[in-house]
Amino acid sequence: MLDENIRSRLSHDIEGETRFDTFSTGRYATDASIYQIMPAGVVIAKTASDVAAALEAAREADIPLTMRGGGTSQCGQTVNSGLIVDCSKYLNRIIELDVAGRRAVVEPGIVLDDLNRALKPHGLWFPVDVSTASRATIGGMVGNNSCGSRSLRYGTTRDNVARIEGLLADGTAFDFGPGSGNRVPEPLLRQMLDLGLREADEIAARFPKVQRRVGGYNIDALVPGDTPVNLAHLLIGSEGTLAISTAIEIRLSPLPSKTRVMGVCHFPTFRAAMEAAKPLVALGPTSVELVDSTMIDLARSIPMYARTLESFVRGAPAAMLFVEFADSPDENQENMRRLADTMSDLGFGFGKGGDQEGGVVEVWDMALAAEIGELRKAGLNIMMSMKEAGKPVSFVEDCAVPLDHLADYTDRLTEVFHRHDTTGTWYAHASEGCLHVRPILNLKLEKDVRAMREIAEAAFEMVRDYKGSHSGEHGDGIVRSEFHGFMFGQRILSAFEEVKAAFDPAARLNPGKIVHAPKMDDRSLMRYPPGYDFADLKTGHDWSAWTGKGGGFQGAVEMCNNNGACRKLAGGAMCPSYRVTRDERDVTRGRANTLRLALSGRLGKDALFSDEMAETMKLCVGCKACKRECPTGVDMAKMKTEVLYQRGQKLGYGLRERLIAEMPRYARLAVALRGLIALRNRVPVLAALGEKLFGLAAARSLPLFRGDFFRDSEVRQTSANGKAGKVILFTDTFNRWMEPEIPRAALRVLTRAGYEVITASAPGRPLCCGRTYLAAGMMDRARAEAQRTLDALMPHVRAGTPIVGLEPSCLLTLRDEFLTLLPSEDARALSQNAFLFEEFITREARAGRFDLPMTDTGQGAHVHGHCHQKSAGVMGDMGAALDLVPGLAAQNIESSCCGMAGAFGYGAETHEVSVRMGELSLLPAVRAAATDDLVIANGTSCRHQIADGTGRRALHIAEVFDRASQNEVGKGQ
Repeated sequence: MLDENIRSRLSHDIEGETRFDTFSTGRYATDASIYQIMPAGVVIAKTASDVAAALEAAREADIPLTMRGGGTSQCGQTVNSGLIVDCSKYLNRIIELDVAGRRAVVEPGIVLDDLNRALKPHGLWFPVDVSTASRATIGGMVGNNSCGSRSLRYGTTRDNVARIEGLLADGTAFDFGPGSGNRVPEPLLRQMLDLGLREADEIAARFPKVQRRVGGYNIDALVPGDTPVNLAHLLIGSEGTLAISTAIEIRLSPLPSKTRVMGVCHFPTFRAAMEAAKPLVALGPTSVELVDSTMIDLARSIPMYARTLESFVRGAPAAMLFVEFADSPDENQENMRRLADTMSDLGFGFGKGGDQEGGVVEVWDMALAAEIGELRKAGLNIMMSMKEAGKPVSFVEDCAVPLDHLADYTDRLTEVFHRHDTTGTWYAHASEGCLHVRPILNLKLEKDVRAMREIAEAAFEMVRDYKGSHSGEHGDGIVRSEFHGFMFGQRILSAFEEVKAAFDPAARLNPGKIVHAPKMDDRSLMRYPPGYDFADLKTGHDWSAWTGKGGGFQGAVEMCNNNGACRKLAGGAMCPSYRVTRDERDVTRGRANTLRLALSGRLGKDALFSDEMAETMKLCVGCKACKRECPTGVDMAKMKTEVLYQRGQKLGYGLRERLIAEMPRYARLAVALRGLIALRNRVPVLAALGEKLFGLAAARSLPLFRGDFFRDSEVRQTSANGKAGKVILFTDTFNRWMEPEIPRAALRVLTRAGYEVITASAPGRPLCCGRTYLAAGMMDRARAEAQRTLDALMPHVRAGTPIVGLEPSCLLTLRDEFLTLLPSEDARALSQNAFLFEEFITREARAGRFDLPMTDTGQGAHVHGHCHQKSAGVMGDMGAALDLVPGLAAQNIESSCCGMAGAFGYGAETHEVSVRMGELSLLPAVRAAATDDLVIANGTSCRHQIADGTGRRALHIAEVFDRASQNEVGKGQ
């Protein structure tokens, strides 16, 4: 292991970062596989010299070194003891770009999507379009020899890499590539050339003749041929076991045609789809991708995919093949005609019924085609969204067989699953005969671990019989490496071992992968080893939708399968803190792993209540984006609330937390003290004192409580005939006391539109959703607040009166946290009858009931969506509502969280990160907006961040409608 001297020297010598505490190393103990191995330390390398220093430290300590990118390997490639070197935070530059030559040199940590965003303006891309493109690094793709859905046209990573520079295991620098100028140790080159010549016949006889073959070492690259041997191709797919890459030269391709078209082929049986794969591939598509009925049903239960499915699924197909063409418009017309003819020739047609029911749904809308592609790419994680104790397990999922045998192979493997009392969901690359399937197993049970091995042995024997590849896309890792002798023969395995010994005689680099592998069912290496247990907490939320201890909290935490979707840096909102820090601690996956390790006893006694756990959760802004965007539905916002609750129960709550939580109760007093708060905002000495006493950032202005706060009596003073119906206006704490012009605007709009507006009340003070208590982890107080509000609103809910709210974080609490604070039929009924202002207007307009004359505004508008609007999927309603305003040209700002996030932006220790979140995209976009354009943001925190960061006042949508309709009222309409 690493002694203190080596740790200290390594930390001092590198420009990057080191991590040696168990919380940090635990976050690197897993990848997207079933395995878990605690490393001795983590190096977050900033330069190639840092990598060299880490290698030297590993050699001195005689421990392994494993390179890591996005950590999304499904076979255990990136877990090991010893040092883990993370390239993704800093080693992510484009070193050189040759547009004319269609080539680039990149560092290994650059993420594929980030690379392709940089290449897009030049009309180029790196075409190995893996489903994990938002977090897969080029270095990881090289280590894996990754493939993509369009490998039929573009090949694998090996086909798109020209040169690799880096370090050998002894620290020697190398440069492997075609032609001259290479730096290759002569003895190593001679040994590899001799091996290729000696084993050429055996390689020809034993290597599968399928494109999707990534198992073992690419010793076929050593066989003499028409072009000189390129040792870079031997490193591709070697999983970091032979050398370390620090610079990779890649070949680029022109961007695919913008006139892509997709045919969604429906089939009545799964076998029919498999038998159709070969004739459909013969049509020359760019890809043919499969989803089965189980995948379709699971996707329907995930909000972000449900609407997409409605657009292209007809009836109840047993399987679908997505056939994509990317040619000229005329050619695509012909392609679709040939596709329809082929399906007809195969006997399928909509309305035929029985074994002939099927056909083609043509998709010409590029946006819809992209959504379908994203749905398919998310196939793995959609499968993993099952909440039961058993989960789909990856170990035979990317075997590849020739298309002639695909139907028989899938039938036979399904029979094997049934013999072990399990099933599997099929999806992915039908065009390559590489179908992903994961049988459902509970690997906490010894019997299911045994079943896993028996299924693997049966599957690999079939694949060998069909002359296919047992490792077709996701690599070898721990899962498949032990089977290389069985699949390739002992002579080829000996050649693999010779290659390893030549490159890495001390077995320093990622040992146990490809050669000299452990047993794939060694439970001591698994995430759930023998004796695995979980703390049985008395939780604040109801977690009964999941299984396990803590009333299901265990199952909710274990839903994280480390797929890494939370590591994306663009698109959606997840995960805003990671986008700023790029630290594994600050991403949904890192937090979930830390929780699981803490609650299963791997991080020491009382780890849940430790300062390290508090640090892990500190930068979670509670945006809820993970609940919607994480394919397995990990709800870290709710988990953070639970952690704060557990910590508060044991250690109590701090002064700042109480100050924030009790805001609804002392609001009237704050109105009386508003002058003091305003003075604090103007006098730096007072702001500094407030930071010292309460932990409220001196650099952040505090919201001002208003003397003209909104009173419910104002609702009773309005008059409307109620011809459009009756609504409850639910005014939240923030808008009531701090921005009363917003509920007044909403009241005027609803009244002008013909609604009778009423309020609900309870004795003593206004109703509140309890959001401030949730933010502090005071869940018992939040529950009491929720019960008080539920009791007041239920008579109106039973009467069918809609509840209309203004602040997303408050109104949506009625639809989310109320269900787990007060699990009951009443809470469910309320959740179905509570609407944001924009949702209500859109619903009423669609029903023909919303009649509000408005003036043509002739303005542009820039719309920032509150995180909870995005996570609840209501931004579409926001856009639809704004479309009702005549002459308003509204466009969404592509932004994640504003960074304010309720109390988060006020914290002295989180203010700086809060500002950096805003500066990622929101604040620059607002500054760039024309001065006459509107800025619209429905969240009170969002408006505060915009005001502090840009000096502009953002409007609530209710104010936009109020302004547009005010002139019409003045005209007497």
